[in-house]
Amino acid sequence: MKCLLTAAAAAGWLGIAAAPALAEEAIDVVATVGMIGDVAKNVAGDCAEVTSIMGPGVDPHLYQARAADVRAFETTEIILYSGYFLEGQLGAVLAKFGERKPTVALSESSIPESELIKVQGAYGVDPHLWMDAGLWSRLAPTIATTLGELRPACAEEFATNAEAYVAQLTALDAWARESIGTIPESQRSLVTAHDAFGYYGRAYGIEVAGLQGLTTQSEASIADIRATAALVAETGVPAVFIESTINPRMVQAVIDAVRQRGNTVEIGGSLYSDAMGEEGTAGGTYIGMIFANTRTITEALGGTVPPLPEALAGWAEQWGVSMAAAE
Repeated sequence: MKCLLTAAAAAGWLGIAAAPALAEEAIDVVATVGMIGDVAKNVAGDCAEVTSIMGPGVDPHLYQARAADVRAFETTEIILYSGYFLEGQLGAVLAKFGERKPTVALSESSIPESELIKVQGAYGVDPHLWMDAGLWSRLAPTIATTLGELRPACAEEFATNAEAYVAQLTALDAWARESIGTIPESQRSLVTAHDAFGYYGRAYGIEVAGLQGLTTQSEASIADIRATAALVAETGVPAVFIESTINPRMVQAVIDAVRQRGNTVEIGGSLYSDAMGEEGTAGGTYIGMIFANTRTITEALGGTVPPLPEALAGWAEQWGVSMAAAE
Protein backbone atom coordinates (compact mmCIF):
# COMPACT_ATOMS: atom_id res chain seq x y z
CA MET A 1 0.00 0.00 0.00
CA LYS A 2 1.43 3.33 -0.96
CA CYS A 3 1.95 5.71 1.95
CA LEU A 4 -1.09 7.94 2.06
CA LEU A 5 0.64 10.70 3.96
CA THR A 6 4.32 11.02 4.76
CA ALA A 7 5.48 12.85 7.87
CA ALA A 8 6.56 15.83 5.80
CA ALA A 9 3.24 16.05 4.01
CA ALA A 10 1.43 15.64 7.30
CA ALA A 11 3.24 18.66 8.71
CA GLY A 12 2.02 20.93 5.95
CA TRP A 13 -1.55 19.66 6.05
CA LEU A 14 -1.87 19.49 9.79
CA GLY A 15 -0.33 22.91 10.27
CA ILE A 16 -3.12 24.41 8.19
CA ALA A 17 -5.78 22.34 9.91
CA ALA A 18 -4.75 23.22 13.47
CA ALA A 19 -6.90 25.91 15.01
CA PRO A 20 -6.29 27.92 18.19
CA ALA A 21 -9.67 26.78 19.51
CA LEU A 22 -8.42 23.19 19.56
CA ALA A 23 -5.09 23.97 21.23
CA GLU A 24 -6.17 22.71 24.68
CA GLU A 25 -8.29 19.77 23.56
CA ALA A 26 -6.89 16.25 23.54
CA ILE A 27 -6.28 14.91 20.04
CA ASP A 28 -8.54 12.04 19.04
CA VAL A 29 -6.20 9.45 17.49
CA VAL A 30 -7.22 6.13 15.97
CA ALA A 31 -4.52 3.51 15.31
CA THR A 32 -4.99 0.26 13.45
CA VAL A 33 -2.85 -2.15 15.50
CA GLY A 34 -1.91 -2.05 19.16
CA MET A 35 1.82 -1.90 18.44
CA ILE A 36 1.25 1.53 16.86
CA GLY A 37 -1.34 2.62 19.38
CA ASP A 38 0.96 1.95 22.32
CA VAL A 39 3.83 3.96 20.84
CA ALA A 40 1.38 6.80 20.21
CA LYS A 41 0.14 6.66 23.81
CA ASN A 42 3.67 6.88 25.17
CA VAL A 43 4.45 9.86 22.94
CA ALA A 44 1.14 11.69 23.38
CA GLY A 45 0.73 11.57 27.14
CA ASP A 46 -2.30 13.58 28.23
CA CYS A 47 -2.48 15.53 24.99
CA ALA A 48 -4.25 12.77 23.06
CA GLU A 49 -6.76 9.98 23.40
CA VAL A 50 -5.51 6.98 21.44
CA THR A 51 -7.72 4.07 20.37
CA SER A 52 -6.57 0.94 18.55
CA ILE A 53 -9.22 -0.86 16.52
CA MET A 54 -7.49 -4.27 16.48
CA GLY A 55 -7.20 -5.81 19.91
CA PRO A 56 -5.53 -8.91 21.39
CA GLY A 57 -5.64 -12.03 19.25
CA VAL A 58 -6.69 -10.13 16.11
CA ASP A 59 -4.90 -10.95 12.87
CA PRO A 60 -4.38 -7.74 10.84
CA HIS A 61 -3.74 -9.70 7.64
CA LEU A 62 -7.34 -10.95 7.66
CA TYR A 63 -9.08 -8.06 9.40
CA GLN A 64 -12.12 -6.49 7.79
CA ALA A 65 -13.45 -3.12 8.87
CA ARG A 66 -16.58 -3.17 11.01
CA ALA A 67 -19.22 -0.45 11.05
CA ALA A 68 -17.80 0.75 14.38
CA ASP A 69 -14.34 1.12 12.82
CA VAL A 70 -15.69 3.22 9.96
CA ARG A 71 -17.46 5.48 12.48
CA ALA A 72 -14.22 5.82 14.44
CA PHE A 73 -12.33 6.76 11.27
CA GLU A 74 -15.01 9.29 10.39
CA THR A 75 -14.91 11.11 13.73
CA THR A 76 -11.21 11.00 14.58
CA GLU A 77 -8.77 13.79 13.78
CA ILE A 78 -6.00 11.52 12.59
CA ILE A 79 -5.53 7.87 11.62
CA LEU A 80 -2.22 6.08 12.25
CA TYR A 81 -1.43 2.80 10.52
CA SER A 82 1.67 0.80 9.68
CA GLY A 83 1.56 0.27 5.92
CA TYR A 84 3.45 -2.15 3.67
CA PHE A 85 0.19 -4.12 3.31
CA LEU A 86 0.12 -5.15 6.98
CA GLU A 87 -3.50 -4.05 7.29
CA GLY A 88 -4.44 -6.08 4.22
CA GLN A 89 -8.15 -5.75 3.54
CA LEU A 90 -8.33 -2.42 5.36
CA GLY A 91 -6.28 -0.86 2.56
CA ALA A 92 -9.22 0.40 0.52
CA VAL A 93 -10.85 1.93 3.60
CA LEU A 94 -7.64 3.69 4.62
CA ALA A 95 -7.15 5.00 1.08
CA LYS A 96 -10.64 6.49 1.10
CA PHE A 97 -10.12 8.26 4.42
CA GLY A 98 -6.69 9.42 3.30
CA GLU A 99 -8.45 11.67 0.80
CA ARG A 100 -10.33 13.43 3.59
CA LYS A 101 -8.12 13.60 6.66
CA PRO A 102 -4.57 12.94 7.90
CA THR A 103 -3.95 9.20 7.46
CA VAL A 104 -0.32 8.37 8.18
CA ALA A 105 1.54 5.17 7.22
CA LEU A 106 4.09 5.30 10.03
CA SER A 107 6.37 2.45 8.98
CA GLU A 108 6.61 3.85 5.47
CA SER A 109 7.26 7.35 6.83
CA SER A 110 9.82 6.40 9.48
CA ILE A 111 11.97 3.49 8.31
CA PRO A 112 14.33 3.79 5.31
CA GLU A 113 13.83 1.34 2.48
CA SER A 114 17.42 0.17 2.87
CA GLU A 115 16.53 -1.34 6.26
CA LEU A 116 13.51 -3.33 5.07
CA ILE A 117 13.48 -7.06 4.47
CA LYS A 118 12.50 -7.59 0.84
CA VAL A 119 10.41 -10.64 -0.04
CA GLN A 120 8.95 -12.29 -3.09
CA GLY A 121 5.25 -12.02 -3.90
CA ALA A 122 2.59 -9.37 -3.59
CA TYR A 123 3.92 -7.85 -0.37
CA GLY A 124 7.40 -7.02 -1.64
CA VAL A 125 8.35 -6.08 1.92
CA ASP A 126 8.07 -7.97 5.20
CA PRO A 127 5.60 -5.77 7.17
CA HIS A 128 6.41 -7.10 10.67
CA LEU A 129 8.85 -4.31 11.52
CA TRP A 130 7.88 -4.06 15.20
CA MET A 131 9.77 -7.29 15.87
CA ASP A 132 12.97 -5.20 15.86
CA ALA A 133 12.66 -2.78 18.80
CA GLY A 134 15.42 -0.59 17.41
CA LEU A 135 13.59 -0.14 14.12
CA TRP A 136 10.21 0.34 15.77
CA SER A 137 11.59 3.14 17.95
CA ARG A 138 11.87 5.25 14.77
CA LEU A 139 8.09 5.70 14.83
CA ALA A 140 8.16 7.74 18.04
CA PRO A 141 9.78 10.91 16.62
CA THR A 142 7.51 10.74 13.56
CA ILE A 143 4.45 10.57 15.80
CA ALA A 144 5.77 13.45 17.93
CA THR A 145 6.27 15.67 14.89
CA THR A 146 2.92 14.76 13.35
CA LEU A 147 0.89 15.29 16.52
CA GLY A 148 2.85 18.45 17.28
CA GLU A 149 1.46 20.00 14.13
CA LEU A 150 -2.04 19.32 15.40
CA ARG A 151 -1.34 20.71 18.89
CA PRO A 152 1.60 23.13 18.85
CA ALA A 153 1.09 23.78 22.56
CA CYS A 154 1.97 20.12 23.22
CA ALA A 155 4.81 19.85 20.70
CA GLU A 156 7.57 20.14 23.32
CA GLU A 157 5.89 17.50 25.49
CA PHE A 158 5.57 15.18 22.51
CA ALA A 159 9.26 15.58 21.68
CA THR A 160 10.32 14.96 25.30
CA ASN A 161 8.10 11.90 25.62
CA ALA A 162 9.39 10.51 22.32
CA GLU A 163 13.00 10.91 23.42
CA ALA A 164 12.32 9.11 26.71
CA TYR A 165 10.46 6.29 24.96
CA VAL A 166 13.20 5.83 22.38
CA ALA A 167 15.66 5.45 25.27
CA GLN A 168 13.49 2.67 26.70
CA LEU A 169 13.26 0.86 23.38
CA THR A 170 17.02 1.21 22.83
CA ALA A 171 17.58 -0.50 26.19
CA LEU A 172 15.00 -3.17 25.35
CA ASP A 173 16.72 -3.79 22.02
CA ALA A 174 20.09 -4.35 23.70
CA TRP A 175 18.54 -6.60 26.38
CA ALA A 176 16.82 -8.78 23.77
CA ARG A 177 20.09 -9.20 21.87
CA GLU A 178 21.92 -10.15 25.06
CA SER A 179 19.18 -12.63 26.00
CA ILE A 180 19.15 -14.46 22.66
CA GLY A 181 22.94 -14.52 22.73
CA THR A 182 22.83 -16.83 25.77
CA ILE A 183 21.07 -19.60 23.81
CA PRO A 184 23.53 -22.34 22.75
CA GLU A 185 24.39 -21.65 19.12
CA SER A 186 23.29 -25.11 17.98
CA GLN A 187 19.80 -24.41 19.38
CA ARG A 188 19.46 -20.84 18.15
CA SER A 189 16.58 -21.55 15.75
CA LEU A 190 13.12 -20.06 16.11
CA VAL A 191 10.32 -22.09 14.50
CA THR A 192 6.89 -20.45 14.58
CA ALA A 193 3.43 -20.72 13.05
CA HIS A 194 3.99 -18.04 10.40
CA ASP A 195 6.85 -15.95 9.11
CA ALA A 196 6.43 -12.93 11.39
CA PHE A 197 9.85 -12.98 13.07
CA GLY A 198 12.22 -12.09 10.24
CA TYR A 199 13.17 -8.72 11.74
CA TYR A 200 13.50 -10.30 15.17
CA GLY A 201 15.89 -12.92 13.84
CA ARG A 202 17.97 -10.36 11.95
CA ALA A 203 18.19 -8.00 14.92
CA TYR A 204 18.91 -10.52 17.66
CA GLY A 205 20.93 -13.22 15.92
CA ILE A 206 18.60 -16.19 15.67
CA GLU A 207 17.60 -18.23 12.61
CA VAL A 208 13.85 -18.16 11.97
CA ALA A 209 11.45 -20.42 10.11
CA GLY A 210 7.71 -19.93 9.74
CA LEU A 211 5.30 -22.72 8.86
CA GLN A 212 3.19 -20.27 6.86
CA GLY A 213 4.46 -17.32 4.85
CA LEU A 214 4.25 -13.64 5.75
CA THR A 215 0.48 -13.61 5.58
CA THR A 216 -1.99 -15.98 7.22
CA GLN A 217 -4.44 -15.77 4.33
CA SER A 218 -3.67 -19.34 3.23
CA GLU A 219 -3.01 -22.39 5.37
CA ALA A 220 0.20 -24.35 5.38
CA SER A 221 0.26 -27.39 3.10
CA ILE A 222 1.26 -30.92 3.99
CA ALA A 223 4.54 -30.23 2.18
CA ASP A 224 5.13 -27.17 4.40
CA ILE A 225 4.52 -29.25 7.51
CA ARG A 226 6.89 -31.99 6.36
CA ALA A 227 9.61 -29.51 5.40
CA THR A 228 9.36 -27.75 8.77
CA ALA A 229 9.43 -31.08 10.60
CA ALA A 230 12.57 -32.05 8.66
CA LEU A 231 14.20 -28.76 9.67
CA VAL A 232 13.33 -29.28 13.33
CA ALA A 233 14.64 -32.83 13.29
CA GLU A 234 17.84 -31.78 11.56
CA THR A 235 18.63 -28.87 13.89
CA GLY A 236 17.52 -30.68 17.03
CA VAL A 237 15.94 -27.59 18.54
CA PRO A 238 14.11 -28.47 21.77
CA ALA A 239 11.04 -26.32 21.16
CA VAL A 240 8.76 -24.75 18.56
CA PHE A 241 6.31 -21.93 19.22
CA ILE A 242 2.66 -21.16 18.71
CA GLU A 243 1.34 -17.62 18.22
CA SER A 244 -1.43 -15.73 19.96
CA THR A 245 -3.25 -14.89 16.72
CA ILE A 246 -3.03 -18.29 14.97
CA ASN A 247 -4.69 -21.66 15.59
CA PRO A 248 -2.03 -23.92 17.18
CA ARG A 249 -3.10 -27.05 15.31
CA MET A 250 -0.58 -26.51 12.49
CA VAL A 251 2.31 -26.35 14.93
CA GLN A 252 0.96 -29.48 16.60
CA ALA A 253 1.00 -31.15 13.18
CA VAL A 254 4.72 -30.31 12.91
CA ILE A 255 5.36 -31.79 16.35
CA ASP A 256 3.54 -34.97 15.34
CA ALA A 257 5.57 -35.18 12.12
CA VAL A 258 8.81 -34.72 14.06
CA ARG A 259 7.85 -37.55 16.40
CA GLN A 260 7.10 -39.80 13.43
CA ARG A 261 10.73 -39.26 12.44
CA GLY A 262 11.84 -40.57 15.81
CA ASN A 263 12.73 -37.16 17.24
CA THR A 264 11.10 -35.13 19.99
CA VAL A 265 10.21 -31.46 20.25
CA GLU A 266 7.92 -29.55 22.58
CA ILE A 267 5.82 -26.40 22.38
CA GLY A 268 8.04 -23.75 23.93
CA GLY A 269 5.19 -21.36 24.60
CA SER A 270 2.94 -18.85 22.89
CA LEU A 271 4.42 -15.75 21.26
CA TYR A 272 2.86 -12.41 20.44
CA SER A 273 3.20 -11.93 16.69
CA ASP A 274 0.60 -9.74 14.95
CA ALA A 275 -1.08 -8.47 18.12
CA MET A 276 -0.16 -7.62 21.70
CA GLY A 277 -1.72 -9.08 24.85
CA GLU A 278 -4.75 -8.02 26.86
CA GLU A 279 -5.09 -4.35 27.68
CA GLY A 280 -4.18 -3.61 31.28
CA THR A 281 -1.45 -6.26 31.37
CA ALA A 282 2.30 -6.05 30.76
CA GLY A 283 1.84 -8.02 27.54
CA GLY A 284 -0.64 -5.41 26.39
CA THR A 285 2.23 -2.94 25.94
CA TYR A 286 4.75 -2.94 23.12
CA ILE A 287 7.67 -3.25 25.56
CA GLY A 288 5.86 -6.12 27.25
CA MET A 289 5.29 -7.84 23.92
CA ILE A 290 9.01 -7.93 23.06
CA PHE A 291 9.94 -8.71 26.67
CA ALA A 292 7.56 -11.68 26.91
CA ASN A 293 8.56 -13.07 23.52
CA THR A 294 12.27 -12.82 24.31
CA ARG A 295 11.94 -14.41 27.73
CA THR A 296 9.82 -17.27 26.33
CA ILE A 297 12.19 -17.93 23.43
CA THR A 298 15.34 -17.71 25.54
CA GLU A 299 14.13 -20.03 28.28
CA ALA A 300 12.60 -22.61 25.91
CA LEU A 301 15.75 -22.85 23.77
CA GLY A 302 18.16 -23.25 26.68
CA GLY A 303 19.36 -19.70 27.31
CA THR A 304 19.49 -17.60 30.46
CA VAL A 305 17.43 -14.43 30.72
CA PRO A 306 19.51 -11.50 32.04
CA PRO A 307 18.15 -8.82 34.38
CA LEU A 308 16.31 -5.94 32.78
CA PRO A 309 18.29 -2.72 32.24
CA GLU A 310 17.73 0.22 34.55
CA ALA A 311 16.13 2.20 31.72
CA LEU A 312 13.15 -0.18 31.95
CA ALA A 313 12.75 0.10 35.73
CA GLY A 314 9.76 2.43 35.43
CA TRP A 315 7.97 0.10 33.03
CA ALA A 316 8.75 -2.93 35.20
CA GLU A 317 7.45 -1.23 38.35
CA GLN A 318 4.26 -0.10 36.60
CA TRP A 319 3.43 -3.64 35.49
CA GLY A 320 4.79 -5.60 38.43
CA VAL A 321 7.57 -7.23 36.42
CA SER A 322 10.72 -8.30 38.22
CA MET A 323 13.91 -6.65 37.04
CA ALA A 324 15.44 -10.12 37.43
CA ALA A 325 13.58 -11.03 34.27
CA ALA A 326 14.04 -14.79 34.61
CA GLU A 327 11.72 -14.86 37.65
